[in-house]
Amino acid sequence: MSVPNLSPAVLQARLKIEAPSPVERFQPFWAGAEKVEICIKRDDLLHPIISGNKWRKLKYALLSLPPGTRQIISFGGGFSNHLHALAYACFKLDIAFTAIVRGDYSKKLTQTLEDIKKWGARLRFVTRIEYQKKEDNTYLAALLKEFSDAVIIPEGGSQLAAIQGVSEIVEEQQHQSDIIMAPVGSGATLAGLINSASSSQQVIGVATLKGENYLESLVERLLPDSTHADWKILHNYHHGGYAKSSAELRRFCADTTSTYKIPLEPVYSGKLFFAAQQLISSGYFAPGTRIMLLHTGGLQGARTK
Repeated sequence: MSVPNLSPAVLQARLKIEAPSPVERFQPFWAGAEKVEICIKRDDLLHPIISGNKWRKLKYALLSLPPGTRQIISFGGGFSNHLHALAYACFKLDIAFTAIVRGDYSKKLTQTLEDIKKWGARLRFVTRIEYQKKEDNTYLAALLKEFSDAVIIPEGGSQLAAIQGVSEIVEEQQHQSDIIMAPVGSGATLAGLINSASSSQQVIGVATLKGENYLESLVERLLPDSTHADWKILHNYHHGGYAKSSAELRRFCADTTSTYKIPLEPVYSGKLFFAAQQLISSGYFAPGTRIMLLHTGGLQGARTK
């Protein structure tokens, strides 16, 4: 089927998105936590599958699909939160979906890929070398020639349309925080936060992969020239790189999930909360600082296979 013209309200209703997400006060038993004010923007509660920044980044991409679009193509790995969320959205909207997956999982699908296949998507496994062409214009043109009725959404949903959706996170704050913290992977979420933050706020990204300077460049290419907010990316908390974790991080995620009933996984949200705990315990923030942690949802990293 081709995609119908959708309004934001209709799209949200069709997908059963529970927006806006709540902001919850957080009082952990961390050293120094009593000296600052911490809250969590619970975007993980937006939807059990299309959760967190996945909805934020996909919202306006889906709303801007040209009339007559019959198929969407996108890219990701075997545990991709983005592919998982987009596949489900396409299933609910009756749009065909092709997932171009880095690596060959044809003999044993991950649980994430099993879900995607169950929702009717086509899986195309490519080598890591071919996957690196995901932003190459010649490669993308060949895909569009093969799938003439398709629209390509970049890996992670990272495009200018994502900025508008992520910017709404800051607009939904009832009480302005001094610091906004979020994990950084493809850069779009951090760019959206920076874009809508005020000049009195600082946005801190926690790198989830090895990529000093590279991650900054991803963010900068998505930012408009009129951005005024102060921002930085911390590179000391990736625990070995993307999808890598340490025993200390895994224990932290398990303990936080158990103690505070906040689900964390070691790829994105766990690294954010771990960094926050380390910074607060070391006195990094001045007493009285108001800190908002953005839980970006997407718990595929907690699945073991």
